[in-house]
Amino acid sequence: MLKIPAISLRNTIFVRLVATYLFVVLPIILLGVYLYNWSYKNASQDISRATVKQLTYYLDGLNREVDWMELQQYDLLKDSELNRLAAMWGTMDNADKRSSLNGLLHRLTSFQNSSPYIKDIYVHIRPIGKTVSASKAVYDFDWGRYNYFLANADKKESRLNNWNNTLHLSASKQSGKKGEKPLVLVQIELDTERLKESLHQINIYPESGSFLISETTGFALMSHEESDSAIRNYVEEMITASEHTSLLKMDGKTYHIDKTSSDKLGLSVATYLPEETVKRPLTIFYRWAWVFALTSLFAVVIFSYSSYTIIHKPLLFLVQSFKRMEGGALNIQIEHEQKDEFGYLYTRFNHMLTKLQSLIDQDFKQKMMMQKAELKQLQSQINPHFLYNSFFILNSLAKTGDIDRIEQFTNMLGEYFRFITRNGEDHVSLSEEVRHSRMYTEIQKLRFSRRIRVQFDELPKEMETIKVPRLILQPIIENAYEHSLEKMTEEGLLRVSFEMERAETRIIVEDNGDSISDSDMDRLRDKLLRTDEAYEMTGIINIHRRLVLTFGEGSGLFLSRSELNGLKAEIRIRREESQNV
Repeated sequence: MLKIPAISLRNTIFVRLVATYLFVVLPIILLGVYLYNWSYKNASQDISRATVKQLTYYLDGLNREVDWMELQQYDLLKDSELNRLAAMWGTMDNADKRSSLNGLLHRLTSFQNSSPYIKDIYVHIRPIGKTVSASKAVYDFDWGRYNYFLANADKKESRLNNWNNTLHLSASKQSGKKGEKPLVLVQIELDTERLKESLHQINIYPESGSFLISETTGFALMSHEESDSAIRNYVEEMITASEHTSLLKMDGKTYHIDKTSSDKLGLSVATYLPEETVKRPLTIFYRWAWVFALTSLFAVVIFSYSSYTIIHKPLLFLVQSFKRMEGGALNIQIEHEQKDEFGYLYTRFNHMLTKLQSLIDQDFKQKMMMQKAELKQLQSQINPHFLYNSFFILNSLAKTGDIDRIEQFTNMLGEYFRFITRNGEDHVSLSEEVRHSRMYTEIQKLRFSRRIRVQFDELPKEMETIKVPRLILQPIIENAYEHSLEKMTEEGLLRVSFEMERAETRIIVEDNGDSISDSDMDRLRDKLLRTDEAYEMTGIINIHRRLVLTFGEGSGLFLSRSELNGLKAEIRIRREESQNV
């Protein structure tokens, strides 16, 4: 069991954790005091900005509704049935009159239902002495309304007219005779109660109130009828001012007044909010700031003690164990009973020591095998049998005077020997390895074009960039020619194909030779399975061990009987799913 060493308190993580905690908490407390004062000054400005935006949005929405009403109003004046009533009333029979009036009434009802701000729609038809209303149906001509809105039609101060403190839109159709009053006048009455409800909706707080005012027509609407008249008078005076926000001090209270106006509507909307409403959340914040400060100081004590017992002591113990391991002591094991994360770290530390010792032994063995494999690779890079046959082919081509094929063959032969003799890199892309192997089969075709047929599949695009040890495919193909296909009296077949799954890549070399028996194949497979034993490093075993060392267990060379009846050599490369292929 290791003893906890004495370490300078100033350099411990424990002291730094506590200092860090204080460094974080104390500025937060001071920041809270500053934020209280800053928030107190700026909260009202933020509320005012948000309120002005909301009021502007409210007026924009109301303006869109009025635009819609005016569009429908002028469309109604052009209605053919309405013009027919005004022009041909005297020539129409009773049934026709009733049908036309009912049709007009139906249209007015649809128009009324198209907007929540419409209370009623009046159509004053002077030639027939009738007024048609969406709510009151048909009654005697309303001269009072007709004359009032006709008199205000030429006033350009506002699109909206004030009738008994209600807002109206009006438009008329002239008779065509100079000096004669319009034949038809359409009057739209806006719903005051709906406007009051909309004012309630823009009130941010229950204590706030809203006003909708038109200084040109004298219209004024309040969300709360009980609103102080002094506030209303102040708001009406503020409408003409350019400022959007102001403060009103009255009877010992302070009110925030925010307003905005719409020139298109000739209306202004304003809200008021008591100052104490703005202060209320900040007062709560002030009290909680003190609670936070006291709680933080108490938390420092608890945090210091828990950090020392839960983190500092176990971590110090682990650090000392690492120091001893760095000194070369690999036989130390941390005895512990912890069930937390440090218990997991201690267990993994012990496992790491065991694994490290094992890897040191394994690494030594792997280096020895790699040295043997590399030596055997260098010794077998140039096969004398292949070299002799190559010169024999070259001699035959020279005798026939086939210059083109001589040039092709020498280029292929040069590329072949360049690939197998270069020592710059141990690993190449699979596309290079496959290109070299395909070139080897092309050279062999010059010897066995009539006896041996080669079926060499295209390498899939996603497999081209896989890095593999050099010379893992061509020696297998060479082995198939030398030990199987060359000895056949019938037509030989060599097939190279590629397969790919999510976590494994396979390269398959098959032939239809019959020179290898089942017992020979079993012996070869047995040698491949025992990679840790010292066998003569043949080309097949060399390839298998290099694949295992490079890609790990599950990779390597696997032998079986092919569907073509010959040997099937399968190169398997295992890889992680996230590996870039």
